[in-house]
Amino acid sequence: MSAHSQFENQTSILVYDLIVIGGGAAGFFGAINLAEIRKETRILILEKSTKLLAKVKVSGGGRCNVTHQCISPAELSQHYPRGQKPLKNIFHQFQATDTITWFKKHGVDLKTEPDGRMFPTTNTSQTIIDCFLGLAKKHAIEIKLSEAVNRIEKHADTFIVFTGKEYRAKKILVATGGFNKPENYGWLKNLGHEIIKPIPSLFTFNNPDKQLALLMGVAVPQAEVRIAGTKFCQHGPVLITHWGLSGPAVIKLSAWAAVYLHEKNYTFTALVNWTGKPELEVRQHLMKLKQNSSKKSILTNPEFELPKRLWEALCILAGVEEGKIWVEVPHKIINRLIELLYACSFAIKGKTTFKEEFVTCGGVSLSDIDFSTMQSKKVSGLYFAGEVLDVDGETGGFNFQSAWTTAWVAATQLAR
Repeated sequence: MSAHSQFENQTSILVYDLIVIGGGAAGFFGAINLAEIRKETRILILEKSTKLLAKVKVSGGGRCNVTHQCISPAELSQHYPRGQKPLKNIFHQFQATDTITWFKKHGVDLKTEPDGRMFPTTNTSQTIIDCFLGLAKKHAIEIKLSEAVNRIEKHADTFIVFTGKEYRAKKILVATGGFNKPENYGWLKNLGHEIIKPIPSLFTFNNPDKQLALLMGVAVPQAEVRIAGTKFCQHGPVLITHWGLSGPAVIKLSAWAAVYLHEKNYTFTALVNWTGKPELEVRQHLMKLKQNSSKKSILTNPEFELPKRLWEALCILAGVEEGKIWVEVPHKIINRLIELLYACSFAIKGKTTFKEEFVTCGGVSLSDIDFSTMQSKKVSGLYFAGEVLDVDGETGGFNFQSAWTTAWVAATQLAR
């Protein structure tokens, strides 16, 4: 008897309405929303590890950066290096304001921080985890841990999911998050999907020379970071660490330049404009000081609202001696100081993952997905949500927002 006919005769085996592969943000959001739209839906979540919602737990320093306060789909989509166009379309179905409303409806109030990031008012990610686990229990969603999927087969209108055990379902929602190795996408590739090579996104820059290591902990709120020889550039806070450069501007830059930096084996030159201002403006400001504030002590009077320690270090690197006033400094040293202020050069060799919030650039090719439904174009009944797709955003709640949106679209389609 063939495997196909064996399956057809196993009428007593439980067939779920939906199996969700992945017990993370997108997986839970998809499962819960389907259960709320279609009551009595039989749903199973399979999680390969022993922990549920692991990335939710560590996000935002353990506070969970749920979303970002963006008022329009067009504005929101601008924060995604990959997936921008399709996300812009589906953000009209479910965007940041919908996320805020959804969580409020389910007992979780969010607050907005000055930079636009949104967190639970409780300041703990456990609030989000408890919300999801409580709703999963309420809707009788089954959850099984330590169930890593290694193969999926489709027989007629039913899927068989192999994990060492066998599970059956009418529909599948793949929400595994990002994998860091191409081979982990093997079972999806075997279903005919193109896999864009997964590489890291959201990381900090290592500077082995440690030229400003003594300034560890110094932060500049409005700096600009560029990658020499390219157009990659980001503005925002920059933090000096014992290993190199960090802060939102650096981490955003790592997302937009992820493919380029991977090709360069993370060996490149980073240029930091500590002032955040155009070079001409920096030059004019310093020359005006030399002319109008000629007796003003240089080292003890930071300019451009820079931290005192950083200003002193840059002045000393430029050759400014202690006790010197502006009138005593030759143009050669001022030019050197302008260069250090506007384009301070760092030889970068290597990266450090941003805390535990690893994000993958790459995954299932977007050309394989119908974004109006989140269904695979290769296999009917197979849906996708979250980071398993070749979609990733900047730091600041954008990756969670794409997870909520894609899971919402998949759930509403599955409910039909």
